[in-house]
Amino acid sequence: MADESGLSRRTLLRAGGVTLTGAALAGAAPAQATPPGPTVPADTGAVQGGHVQFPNWRGAGDKPPAPTPAPQPPGKRVGYCVVGLGRLSLDEILPAFGAAKRARLVAVMSGTPDKAKLVAQQYGVPESAVYGYGDWDAVKTNPEIQAVYVVTPNAVHRDNVVAAAGAGKHVLCEKPMAASSEEARAMIAACAQANVKLMIAYRCQYEPYNREVVRIARSGEFGKPRMIQAFNGQTTGLPEQWRLKKALSGGGALPDIGLYCLNGVRALLGEEPDLIQAQVHAPADDPKFREVEESVSFTLRFPSGVLAQCMTSYGVHEARRLTVHTAGAEIDLQNAFAYVGQRLVVTHRDAKAIAQDTRVLGAKNQFALELDHFARCIQENRRPRTPGEEGLQDQVLMEAIYEAARTGAPVKVSPPGAGGGLDATRGPEPDEAG
Repeated sequence: MADESGLSRRTLLRAGGVTLTGAALAGAAPAQATPPGPTVPADTGAVQGGHVQFPNWRGAGDKPPAPTPAPQPPGKRVGYCVVGLGRLSLDEILPAFGAAKRARLVAVMSGTPDKAKLVAQQYGVPESAVYGYGDWDAVKTNPEIQAVYVVTPNAVHRDNVVAAAGAGKHVLCEKPMAASSEEARAMIAACAQANVKLMIAYRCQYEPYNREVVRIARSGEFGKPRMIQAFNGQTTGLPEQWRLKKALSGGGALPDIGLYCLNGVRALLGEEPDLIQAQVHAPADDPKFREVEESVSFTLRFPSGVLAQCMTSYGVHEARRLTVHTAGAEIDLQNAFAYVGQRLVVTHRDAKAIAQDTRVLGAKNQFALELDHFARCIQENRRPRTPGEEGLQDQVLMEAIYEAARTGAPVKVSPPGAGGGLDATRGPEPDEAG
């Protein structure tokens, strides 16, 4: 039947280039026509070097898109056993394997069997790869495990790392590296003797915004850094938590969150401080701080003349900031040490005006970045960007901070090792392209 325009159903179908049989018009399902596919590289991409690559389809006014993800097949990824299933592991590290390209979760180790079994089920880990603390002989014989990620309390790191090295597994260890520099040296020695790699999980050194601050500061685009301010603070409750027990933590706010300030400034400049001044405070009326400090303020002087003022506290509203001052600009990274939410603002002169440039970068999972970096180091026999020597240097400097606070006098510190060169305690820059 024709409609008011005089076009019948058959006429419409013919106009569209489709001819249907009587059966089809009577209600039978028509044959599916194959739609034309994309025929140009802008749509199909091209395989180059094992990656699918697309040309930039956006106009000159927009930021180019990020490279297309190129994850390795699961069987080629580095298998990790996560040791310790506390809050950090369950909330951040285990989910990060879903964003990783070179790493996969193959085993877990915990002192709580019921929790470990449940977590293994949630992440597809076979029950045979669920271990209790001390099951290192079983870990050693599991060929799926190439690396161990130690996420236990600070004072247990040494024993875990030494045991993992003895099992022949490469080790990624959470920060702080240990509860003392003596323990850190023992960990480095054990991994060297076992010929396995050791990396400390300084996630911010792999995070795009922190890396951009380093790039700007070192480029000299706005002049050399002259002063740096770093702050990392939050409130803490639950007096029974292990972070408030000195035997397990090694200290209070300093090794837990103040370490981000210390390591962040060192990584930014690439040089080591030669003088430290510090103050420590623990409120006498708060039982949470009977064993460890609530707040620390410390100043680092560097051979180049840069002064860095760092502050950390367990007793203030959450704030995490890194600001670099040069003759030509203020480089301000807000939420610098947080898991997400970084915001980078560069304030500088623009002709006769003052401009504030907000740098917007693609957000990436910091834990996935460090997992993949260590995996690549294992696969390609590279030195990690943050090896054991990086963690040891922070332990040495934290001990100097406590000493300066105890005596009230400045403490001179010597450079690590041979004492020469930029980034003396670090490996090559991470390569995000891989």
